[in-house]
Amino acid sequence: MELKSKCCLVTGADGFIGSHLVEALLAEGAKVKAFVFYNSFNSWGWLDTLDPELLRQIEVCPGDVRDPHGILAAMEGCDVVFHLAALIAIPFSYHSPDSYVDTNVKGTLNILQAARRLGVQKLVVTSTSEVYGTARYVPIDERHPFQGQSPYSATKIGADRLAESFWRSFGLPVVIFRPFNTYGPRQSARAVIPGIIVQLLAGRNRIRLGKLSPTRDLNYVQDTVAGFVEVMKSDQTAGEEINLASETEISIGELAGQIIGQINPRAEIEPEAARLRPENSEVDRLLGSNQKLRSLTNWKPRHALKEGLEETIEWFRIPANLARYKADIYNL
Repeated sequence: MELKSKCCLVTGADGFIGSHLVEALLAEGAKVKAFVFYNSFNSWGWLDTLDPELLRQIEVCPGDVRDPHGILAAMEGCDVVFHLAALIAIPFSYHSPDSYVDTNVKGTLNILQAARRLGVQKLVVTSTSEVYGTARYVPIDERHPFQGQSPYSATKIGADRLAESFWRSFGLPVVIFRPFNTYGPRQSARAVIPGIIVQLLAGRNRIRLGKLSPTRDLNYVQDTVAGFVEVMKSDQTAGEEINLASETEISIGELAGQIIGQINPRAEIEPEAARLRPENSEVDRLLGSNQKLRSLTNWKPRHALKEGLEETIEWFRIPANLARYKADIYNL
């Protein structure tokens, strides 16, 4: 499927990955409808920072994925849909699990129902590597068991299984796309990489972190976005669950050391209990397989971790970007 001139709806377009995906779709020549979270400030999130010329090419649709009527109206006339809107912060899911069920499960159901009713050509539902929990074997492929180790991951498992059911029950051409840990410019400070960078650039010499031993499979946002595009383009992905991973892992402690080395080698790590997950909820190891994605699409990773971190740090060094973050607050 070529995306040029296709009408693409992106939910969560105001967020980190969603805003980068909007830019990539415009580069493909697609017509983009950006579904953003309605708010009284008329904020379009990260879309507000795009070049005005790009922004003029986007049809922005404020709404809420929990509202089926707004979703149906926004999806009207769209050829394909990328569903990224979700609550994703794991610590906040301990605090407010009901909101995760409403947004991640019911919101995804609303997307599925609208896509079925309107007969969209293809729907990509965004999953997460957190659905696997701590690796039982590596690399984690799409046959790995699911483990709901947090309310967040449990709701994403539920959303994924709803998507599967619409493929099996109604033939809806849906793809469950599962990126492992994405990082890069515009990421929320609730994530570990921005959390470290923001503290360092604010002049902190003691960097507060949680558990240092867990490992993660890190993917630069441009590689993740390229995966979304390639999964949509491929004629072989409907009905599939597909991982996006770098097939490399790094511990949080080693990752922090690399970032500290690039910004302030004198800084030290200070463990903070508030940043620890409950013992049985911590995902101790994530290392994914990208073999299925490579076999079904033209995707391949293009950014090594060192390069991606350098680009991310440089983006945060821009004063206007850094000013959007609060170094002294631990984001749930």
